Amino acid sequence: VDVLSEKAIHASVSSQVGESLTAVIPSFIVQKLPTSDGLQFVRPATLRNLSPDQTLLLVNGKRFHRSAFLGSRGAQGADLAQIPSFALGHIEVLRDGASAQYGSDAIAGVINIILNDQPGFAAYAQTSQFYEGDGANHQLGARAGFAIGDEGHLTLTAEWSKADETSRTHQRADAIAFAAAHPELKVANPVQRWGNPALETSKLALDAALPAGALGEAYVFATAGRGDGINDINWRNPDANPAIYNTVAVFPGWNLRSLYPAGFTPREGTHFIDNQYVAGLRNRDGETFTWDLSASFGRNRTGFFLENSINASLGPQSPTSFNLGKLVQSEFNLNADAVYRLAVAGLARPLNIAFGAERRVETFKIAIGDAASYAVGPGAAVGLAPNSNGFPGYSPQQAGKWDQTSYAAYVDLDAAFTEAWSGQVALRYEDFSEFGDTVNGKIASRYEFTPNLAVRAAWSTGFRAPTPGQLNSTSTSQGLDTVTLQLFQSGRLSPTSPVAKALGAKALQPEESKTLTAGLVWKTDYGFSGSIDAYQIEVEKRFSTSATITVTPTIRAQLVALGVPGATAFTSINWFTNDFDTRTRGVDVVGAYTRAIGSGQLDLTAAYNFNKTEVIKGSLSASATQKRLFEESRPNHNATASATWTQGPFELMGRVRYYGSWTDSTGNATGEIFQAFDGVTLADVALTWNATENTSVRIGAENVFDTYPAKALFQASRGLEYSRNAPYDTNGGQYYVRLDAKF
Repeated sequence: VDVLSEKAIHASVSSQVGESLTAVIPSFIVQKLPTSDGLQFVRPATLRNLSPDQTLLLVNGKRFHRSAFLGSRGAQGADLAQIPSFALGHIEVLRDGASAQYGSDAIAGVINIILNDQPGFAAYAQTSQFYEGDGANHQLGARAGFAIGDEGHLTLTAEWSKADETSRTHQRADAIAFAAAHPELKVANPVQRWGNPALETSKLALDAALPAGALGEAYVFATAGRGDGINDINWRNPDANPAIYNTVAVFPGWNLRSLYPAGFTPREGTHFIDNQYVAGLRNRDGETFTWDLSASFGRNRTGFFLENSINASLGPQSPTSFNLGKLVQSEFNLNADAVYRLAVAGLARPLNIAFGAERRVETFKIAIGDAASYAVGPGAAVGLAPNSNGFPGYSPQQAGKWDQTSYAAYVDLDAAFTEAWSGQVALRYEDFSEFGDTVNGKIASRYEFTPNLAVRAAWSTGFRAPTPGQLNSTSTSQGLDTVTLQLFQSGRLSPTSPVAKALGAKALQPEESKTLTAGLVWKTDYGFSGSIDAYQIEVEKRFSTSATITVTPTIRAQLVALGVPGATAFTSINWFTNDFDTRTRGVDVVGAYTRAIGSGQLDLTAAYNFNKTEVIKGSLSASATQKRLFEESRPNHNATASATWTQGPFELMGRVRYYGSWTDSTGNATGEIFQAFDGVTLADVALTWNATENTSVRIGAENVFDTYPAKALFQASRGLEYSRNAPYDTNGGQYYVRLDAKF
């Protein structure tokens, strides 16, 4: 378990918890994905290069709900950005399979966020901006903690952030040609931005506990967030998109050039509300028996809207702004957990018996958008594109509400055979209403050669259950071919759709894993400590989208007969499926060194991760293109190192972050175009002045040398400067100043 302090978390310019973790855990990656539909707002976080929904997120030891948005390959994970970073006391990161203890999703590990419960008042203000002069980000936070009696507490936190857009863009070649062909028109330069969205968020947190006499203590904690974001998507070229710009007899005298003569760039946005509430009763004071009873409810509602667009099939009756509908994810959990310490003859310490039960109800809902956002107007019969252009809205056929109920029970035995040797066995049974039951186990052992040196090993099985959203949702999306620059529309069907079943779709099953880890940990009397761990994670029946099926006239007729929204314009379809098996092997190395030198102190930390994933079975292994994408789209080597020198009221920090080589690609009418990117080293610096005992000022820069990766030549036709799939930020250097106060 890596334990990250509040200070380490706040040593990053970002207000988002996930992005702060990337600076200290090299196997943890958060992609910015600029201008990438919903993924630019709900940024996927991966641990050990596994799927975002294969890492379990806890807050104060309780499961945190998922985001409503289904991301890359259908992953539906928790959104770390919804938790206010200023509310954190510390973070615990378990880099090991833990489904036998925690249930679904803990294949890669567990992130446990512990909220700050200390008395006192604290506040901060921070402002930052990229060297390019854009992306200004202003942040404010305040926290108030109160002691209640001898053992109770109440802590309240509020945080606000407002970030402006960035742009790392050049003018598209087709826009240059269009401007030359139409000198009478004023064509924007660039016609669309590639960069971070404009994003404003507000977040709250509460943590409280009150003694309850002989029962122990009652507790509640909660987080709440809301925000709005918006960004450009692909520019529509009037000369290259007849399905939008044609003049047709259905609308005599009307052509979209009268509204958008120089083309148009839709603006896609989101409005989200996120809440989690937990209440419980626990007794942690018993020497032989402790227990915890709790109930929690979490809900994420993500709505999408579109501005500066059109539903061409409606002609002059079409609005230019659309409410596209909402995705809602909610989860209700009941938990009973207990620990009994049983004295057993022959054991060095009492046998630790942890056991418990859980009931979870997970619900996914799709709410319809404006009628015009999914309408197939009269112009569709003569070739004009239906639906809001850029992101079709959710229709009544797509809307619905689906749920899944699960019951679980577990037991975990931890025995000290001698003072030096201990072992652990865990077993968990879980039953899901949608697909049946599963049993997972874990065996672990630890041996101390000396109090300063120990070895450890563990073997476990794990699983990730398909969610109601993955089981039932459908979607329609639009893209841009990077060669022809033609817009295309594709559909994702439910695996239970008659058309999908006829084409080979099967019912979704849980992903299953086997994890083996082994390593050693040490500490010394002269300030040096660290660990080395090797691991292998095999995941079977991994979740993904199916192979793309070209829509034939027969398939289109079937889809239209079923009322599938946008089917008349589909060029391809797919669905979610259990698609392939993988094997991930890697090594984590972590070290720290602390030494007093004269009147100052030097703190050094370093962490390195080697991680390699191979596709060993399934449809991806049969496709050289998809296999390469999956295996090479993340760096195999990642590292971070920092040095902090403290002298009197001053603290100087330097940090380097290394990301190894990786490969990206883009699809188009002629196949995949690949580009390999070399490794990148980014450097950060910060100087903190502790002006008084209660106030400090920090000035710093992230990516201080303004380092950029190689340009994304394979997508240059779209105006994109740097790959939007990069595992690091591609906006260049960023400077900031932060003021902290506590009382």
